Amino acid sequence: MEDTYNKKTIKRILDFEILPLLPLNIVELIKKIPINQLVNLEEIRLRPTKPLMLVINNEDFMINDDGRITNESSKAYHTTKDDIYKTFHFISQYSVYSFEEELRNGYITLSGGHRVGFSGRVLLENENIKTIKYISGFNIRIAREVIGAADKVLPFIINGGKPLNTLIISPPKAGKTTLLRDIIRQLSSGVDEFGIKGFNIGLVDERSEIACCYEGIPQNDVGIRTDVLDSCPKAKGIMLLLRSMSPDIIATDEIGRNEDVIAIEEAINTGVTIITTAHGSDLNDIRRRPAIRKLINKGFFDRYIILGTSSGVGSIEAILKGNNFENIYICKKGKKIQCG
Repeated sequence: MEDTYNKKTIKRILDFEILPLLPLNIVELIKKIPINQLVNLEEIRLRPTKPLMLVINNEDFMINDDGRITNESSKAYHTTKDDIYKTFHFISQYSVYSFEEELRNGYITLSGGHRVGFSGRVLLENENIKTIKYISGFNIRIAREVIGAADKVLPFIINGGKPLNTLIISPPKAGKTTLLRDIIRQLSSGVDEFGIKGFNIGLVDERSEIACCYEGIPQNDVGIRTDVLDSCPKAKGIMLLLRSMSPDIIATDEIGRNEDVIAIEEAINTGVTIITTAHGSDLNDIRRRPAIRKLINKGFFDRYIILGTSSGVGSIEAILKGNNFENIYICKKGKKIQCG
C-alpha cells in the first residue's frame, strides 16, 4: 500500500495535532529532525528513563540530544519522569477526572484520528479495569489513511454488484485495518467501476482504530453511508446494528471470541454481509483458534484475503475462495498472478 502523505502534510500534523501534546524540550528535539525523515513517521514512544523512540517505516529509531536520529541508545535522549508527567497532563487537558473512561480503555483518540495508548499500574474492581495509575509510558500513533488501499481487492470481493462475506487475515502491523477502512469507504460511498451506488454499512469500531472517532465524529473517511458504533464490543454492536440500523454490510476488526462468532452467524443468516479481520499469518494459523475455526468449517466466508509484508506493509499475499480455498490472487516477488 502506498500512502499519500508528504512533507507538507506530516508537518501540519506534527505542528498542530501531535507536538502540542509533548513537553517543550522534546518538541524542540523533534523539530530539529529534517522533515523528509519524518514523512513515514508512525509512532512516538515515551518510557521513563528509556530512550525517546520514533517508529518510522516499522523500524525503531532514537534521537540524540542535538536532534539527530540514531540507533545507539547510549547517545539518545532519555525520557524523564517529568516528561511523562507533562505529557499526561497535556493529553488529559489537566482534567484527570474527565479522563477516567479513557484510562479504563487504555487509550484515547485525538482530533485528527491520532491515538495515544498508555501503560501503568492497573487497578481492578470486580475483575474489571477501574483505572490505570502511575502512568509509565505513552505510544502516540499517527493516523494514516491510505485512500485507494482496497483498489486491488475490490474485484475479488464483489460478485454481481454485491459484496461477499470476507475475512482479512494479517499479522500485526501488516495493514489489515488500513485495508478494511478503505473497503468500507468505497463500498459506502459507491464504486462506479462496479456499478455500485453505495451500501448502508454498520461499523463496530470497538478499539476506535477504523473511523477514529473524536467526540462522536469519524476523523477518517469511512464513506457517506456508514454508521459507526464507537468503543462498542463487537458482539453487542453487531446485534444492535441488526436491530436498529438496517445495514447491508456490517464491518468490524479483529474477531476471535465465541460471542463474536455467534453474532456474525446471526448477521449472515439474516442476509447481511460481514467484512472483518483476524490476526494470523495464513488460513492454517487462524484455524488453530477454535472460535474462528467454527466460521471457516461452516463456510460462512466467501473470500479470505491474506496480507503480509513480502513487498512492504500491506502486501496482498493471496486471496482464497471460501468454498474450496483456491488461490485466485497470489503475490510473488511483488508481481500479481491471477488464477482461475
